Amino acid sequence: MKEFLLRHGVPFVSVNVLVDPEARDELAALGVRTVPIVARGSVWANGQVLADVARVAGIAVATPTILPPAELYHRLTLVQTAAQRLFAQVPNDKISRLLPGRPRSYADLTFHIFHIAELFIAQMTMRRPLVEGDYNRVPPAVWSTKGSILAYGRGVQTQMHIWWQESGSSTDFEVPAYVYYGVQTCHEFLERTTWHSGQHVRQLALVLQHLGIEPDRPLGPEVWTDLPMPEKIWDDDAAQF
Repeated sequence: MKEFLLRHGVPFVSVNVLVDPEARDELAALGVRTVPIVARGSVWANGQVLADVARVAGIAVATPTILPPAELYHRLTLVQTAAQRLFAQVPNDKISRLLPGRPRSYADLTFHIFHIAELFIAQMTMRRPLVEGDYNRVPPAVWSTKGSILAYGRGVQTQMHIWWQESGSSTDFEVPAYVYYGVQTCHEFLERTTWHSGQHVRQLALVLQHLGIEPDRPLGPEVWTDLPMPEKIWDDDAAQF
């Protein structure tokens, strides 16, 4: 969202609700309970939908082209497989270490990558809505080992494969998706699921580099081509490793 505003020359003030208590009061005054958002006066939009960000910021943008569902599924599979491969490299005694500027551990980050895909599959197979707070879930306390997180990831990938083989490839992706952050089609929801988990896989590779470990077959730029990926792997506002 911030990169989008910068590219279009829109001045803004970035506020981190994790460290600024007054910012939470500002959210409450707007009747908002989630981040990221962009606000101009009393008008606001969820920052996860750039078309809505553009509307609030007064930016004229063309309708973006979205990759075909089959290609998005293929890339999501690459992303989920890479997450398993990279997390397997994190030493057991490091999985509870926190990421910079965020109360999220390396294990939580990897769980989140898998969970993003599971939430998409749950909607496509059971019509379970994506509600506010879903993306903030953490692994159960009993999942305290690397093996348990990896087993979860394998399970999610199996669910993805079964869904695609049984119905995904013939799904009408232009029907509405039930998501908390605005009006979206299932096609847009699949695209978001792909790049959202992909961005976190880029961060996981950065974690390994910070630990002095060469990432095993990190995903190349061809995986991100034509996806609305952020240019940066980490936010400048976050503390450095």
